[in-house]
Parts: sequence; structure tokens; C-alpha cells
Amino acid sequence: MDDLQLYDKLSAFISDNKRALFDRIAPQRTRHITVVLENIFQSQNASAVIRTCDLVGVQDIHVIEDRNKYQLNPDVTMGSSKWIDIHRYRNAESSTMDCVRALRAKGYCIVATSPRSEHITPESIPLDRPLAFCFGTELTGLSDELLEEADMHLRIPMHGFTESYNISVSAAIVLYTLMQRLRSSDVQWQLHDEALLQLKLQWTRTMLQNPSLIEQRLRDDAR
Repeated sequence: MDDLQLYDKLSAFISDNKRALFDRIAPQRTRHITVVLENIFQSQNASAVIRTCDLVGVQDIHVIEDRNKYQLNPDVTMGSSKWIDIHRYRNAESSTMDCVRALRAKGYCIVATSPRSEHITPESIPLDRPLAFCFGTELTGLSDELLEEADMHLRIPMHGFTESYNISVSAAIVLYTLMQRLRSSDVQWQLHDEALLQLKLQWTRTMLQNPSLIEQRLRDDAR
């Protein structure tokens, strides 16, 4: 039984409405843009970023936990965390560098959100290569290590007295702007067919009780 046949059989255990949602939403997901969160300690901010990623179509979040454990608030996520892939980095030496190396190996340009950038904004950053947008802790922002490792620095224009946006607001502004630009561009930002199938399989499994047992029975019957 191949994965397409497996999906057809597994998805029979979920509602027609949910399967239709998967068919509609999966093609709107992207890995061309991803998010890196470094040492976020307020669960409402961590949760709000998850919810934003789900709503704009960003599938992956990379979480660096050197100092603070990444905790979610279910009242804020509203169930969105089960549709998003969360990759965690917790290393005694440097979780930040583990994350940077992993993303670079996948072809991502590391983008630090900071006031250092004079010219690059969400409206002007090039979209021709995969981008990993990094957001730092609520009090001090990104670590010096990540700021130095970044390939680009991006700033969000501000026109008031306050020095910075809240992290969850920053992420929402950046991700919404970039996804709107991507959807209006010629960039190939959508998942390929095999990745779409794997995503829908993953989502289907989250809807089932004992998905491994059901899947094994289906495979046994197919033999």
C-alpha cells in the first residue's frame, strides 16, 4: 500500500468536512518561509506566534530553548498547534548554532529582526530564496550570537515613541506581509505533491485515536 492509498483509507475515518478542509488548506501551506523563536518565555507570545503561523500558512516553527522552555497557552493557540510542525533545539553548547546549521543545510537565508537594518523591511526583502525569520526574547531581543550569524537584518518601520513592537505583533506583521507578497509573486512557494500528501496524512493521524493501530490493520488487510 502506497501513501496515497493509505491516505484514502485513513481519511475515511474522519468527516467529509475535515477532509475537504485538508484539501483546501494544505495547498496554502509553505515552507519557503519559516520562523525561529529564540528563548521566548511568555506563553501568550509563544502561543500567539503559533496561531499566526497557522492562519497565514507557515507550516514550520523552529524553537531555541537555551534559557527558556517554550510553553503554549491553549486558550491562545485555539488548537492551532496540532496543525503546525514545531522543531525544538536544546543543546548544552549552543542551541542557536544547532538551529542555524540545520536551517542553512536546508537552504534557508537567516533573517534577524532587529533595528540594525537600515533598508530591508518586510516590503522590500527579496523572496527568491527560502527565508527563516528570527525573533528574540521579549526583553532583550535576539542574542548577539544570532545577530552575528544572520545573513540579513530586517526592521519593521515604526512611527511612534515606543522602541519596539511586541514579539507576537512583530511576527504577525512580518509573516502576513511576506505571505501576501509571496501569493502575488512568481516564486514557487507551495509544497510539492509528495509533501502535500505527507502533510495531509500527518493531519489525519492527529484526528484519530490510536492511528498507528488503525494504520497497521489497514496495511495487514491490504496484504
